[in-house]
Amino acid sequence: MMLGKCPYCEDGQIEVRKKEVNGKKVELYACSNAKWYSEDGELFELTADATCDFRIWQNALRKYGKYLKQREVRALLNGEDVMVTFHSKKYKEKITYQKYITLNQEYGVSVIWDIDVEE
Repeated sequence: MMLGKCPYCEDGQIEVRKKEVNGKKVELYACSNAKWYSEDGELFELTADATCDFRIWQNALRKYGKYLKQREVRALLNGEDVMVTFHSKKYKEKITYQKYITLNQEYGVSVIWDIDVEE
C-alpha cells in the first residue's frame, strides 16, 4: 500500500512494510528507494544501493503511549498539521495530552513540544 510521495527524493513513494522488531510486529513507512536490512532483527540499516533514507516506524512514539496510524503518516506527507494524543502516568495518575508532530529526517517524526494544544 502506498501512502504518498516521498518528501526527501524526487521519484519515491512511501509504502507500508511489515517488520518484526524484538518479536513484535510493527509497520515501517519507508520510501520505495530506501532498502533496509537487518542482521539481528532489531537494528535496521540502509543497504549500499539505497538512494533515500525516509522512514517512520509505527512505534516511533511508543514511549508516549502512541502508535502512529497510516492516516496520520499520510497527512504528514500531504503537509497537514497532525495532532496526536499521548498518554502518560505522573504521580500514579493517568494523564492525557495532545501535541503536534512533524516530519524529521533523522528520527522519522518529532513532537513539537513548545506549542500547547487547547482541548
